[in-house]
Amino acid sequence: MKDLSIRYLERLSDLYPTIAAASTEVINLEAILNLPKGTEHFLTDIHGEYEAFSHVLKNGSGAVRRKVNDVFRNTLSNADKRSLATLIYYPREKMEQVLSLHAPGSESTITPEDPADTPGIPGPMPPIRPQDSMVKTQKDQDREDWYKITLYRLIQVCKSAASKYTRSKVRKALPPEFAYVIEELVMEKEEGIDKESYYNAIIQTIIRVGRAEEFITALCHLIQRLVVDHLHIVGDIYDRGPGPHIIMDKLMGYHSIDIQWGNHDVLWMGAAAGQICCIANVIRICARYGNLDILEDGYGINLLPLATFSLAVYGDDPCTCFQLKGGGTGDPHEREMNIKLHKAISIIQFKAEGQLIKKNPQFKMEKRNLLHLMDLEKGTIRIDGQDYPLLDKHFPTLDPADPYAFTEQEEEIVRRLERAFLNCEKLQQHMKFLLAKGSLHKVYNGNLLYHGCIPLNEDGSLRQVEIYGKRYKGKALYDVLDNYVRKGFVARDEKERQRGRDMMWYIWLHEDSPLFGKDKMATFERYFLADKELQREKKNPYYHMLEQEEVLDEILQEFGLPTETSHIINGHVPVKTKNGESPIKCGGKALVIDGGFSKAYQKETGIAGYTLIYNSYGLILAAHEPFESTEAAIQKESDIHSESIVVERVDRRKLVGDTDIGKELKEKIMDLEQLLEAYRSGTLVERYR
Repeated sequence: MKDLSIRYLERLSDLYPTIAAASTEVINLEAILNLPKGTEHFLTDIHGEYEAFSHVLKNGSGAVRRKVNDVFRNTLSNADKRSLATLIYYPREKMEQVLSLHAPGSESTITPEDPADTPGIPGPMPPIRPQDSMVKTQKDQDREDWYKITLYRLIQVCKSAASKYTRSKVRKALPPEFAYVIEELVMEKEEGIDKESYYNAIIQTIIRVGRAEEFITALCHLIQRLVVDHLHIVGDIYDRGPGPHIIMDKLMGYHSIDIQWGNHDVLWMGAAAGQICCIANVIRICARYGNLDILEDGYGINLLPLATFSLAVYGDDPCTCFQLKGGGTGDPHEREMNIKLHKAISIIQFKAEGQLIKKNPQFKMEKRNLLHLMDLEKGTIRIDGQDYPLLDKHFPTLDPADPYAFTEQEEEIVRRLERAFLNCEKLQQHMKFLLAKGSLHKVYNGNLLYHGCIPLNEDGSLRQVEIYGKRYKGKALYDVLDNYVRKGFVARDEKERQRGRDMMWYIWLHEDSPLFGKDKMATFERYFLADKELQREKKNPYYHMLEQEEVLDEILQEFGLPTETSHIINGHVPVKTKNGESPIKCGGKALVIDGGFSKAYQKETGIAGYTLIYNSYGLILAAHEPFESTEAAIQKESDIHSESIVVERVDRRKLVGDTDIGKELKEKIMDLEQLLEAYRSGTLVERYR
């Protein structure tokens, strides 16, 4: 039998059959190692706020604006740079606004000028022939001048954004329709008058044939694509906001992405896998925030049977404990129906969870079963030996002898909902994407990414957690839970598949879940009890130890990272900036970047989210103001990026060779050098086709 290394080199020789081919690849890879590292963009806790998310994605948390500033510095006014940045974010909409103002005599009319005198526009353009100017209106001339100025400016920004990539990588990012022309304009340097005239002729022709607006749009999208090399979503795409399905569609088309699941994401994954407790929670949260359209219109899930049941059972019930958060629908009849549906699905949820807890004593969640503790005649509930009045005393579907049993109607609704979620093609596609691109944690370029926490004991040591009879902690706990999530979708053994489904519900709300990390999820108490102490959710010690360096060092070591240069990046718990809380913990060793993307939390946090940029110069934290609207961003040129904080600046600019990809490339170079040695020693023979 051949030595394994020889067999590997033979396979490698299929790709590089000659010394010349292997040598060329080594040269290419060595060159790539010395390029600046690409910019990484971190977002977390998006919670369905698709408009704000879309804007942050377009502006790269200020990365686009910084690129515009770097290119033009003092050669453009701040107003011009702001307009150019807005155009890059929203090219079609901004062009429509700008060009509609270019009427003769309007204040916005652009005076024709020599581009050589325009800041940021290189070189002279070919003069307009007299016969052309005679037939053009002033409006046409203004429009043409704006096209020229804008194209030159965008090309300059595009050149700067593309400079840190190989020609091959840029070529793959080019829109097919304009690939050749953009490559000529962006990847080549102006050398001499002949080349300059060549570029000017291209731009002149683009305008003359009526393709300027499409070309500007293509350049703007390319800049967005090049400014951010890789996107990290550190959990919680779903719930609260109105458009998680829109966000998922956008993420599925993103060029380079990884996702660390949040507990809300895993909840939706459990629902898509047919876990009824997860399904009930998903519907309840959508109902609570007035977002049932997500299910009905976004995913095509039929809620009519549930709505009909709700009106029949709770028709005369004011359901005062189940008012909607936020505005919800403006139609009073629809709002009333949603409130009743909210109560109906909540009761179904409490019943389903009670059944699951009884079937899984290893979850040790008996204390969370509360329905049997209610005295329906007195309207009270006994908790820890004390009676508390219930805020809602109307429970027509509860059987005091077996309060966790579904009625016949509820059982039918549950089965129909299960089929609806399992058979929803769009939902299944989104969940497959989450499985393919996601995980519970990720180590990437020296940073440890996870959504929630590492379960700890009171002394800061890693907490042992029992999962189906075995004990895990730290990284091993993350790995086994990740494995069970995947089993819930793909395991062939039905028992293991069911365990995986149930484990997704466990991850959603268990106190030992690294994606939750509180002693309870007090949903029942928040609905039915006025006592604030009963509603309180005690956090895992992790959240109180983020300033203790020895604790963070132990976590980093647990995941195989050096303690001096690594960072922990997570979200999950909103940072209350208005109370003086900082997202930067332990001198920057940990960054908690949930600043409240969700509008529901912005009154508590005082801002509208933190995001993080990691470029070749270091880490930059961006704090965002609340997003008014896409229309305001275009009309007022308002950018929600409000403040940047440099968390860490490196002494030496980081290169691709310093990244995880760089490590892989170095290993490939070593393999190719072994292949070259095999060719030169005669162990392998070059092949010429």
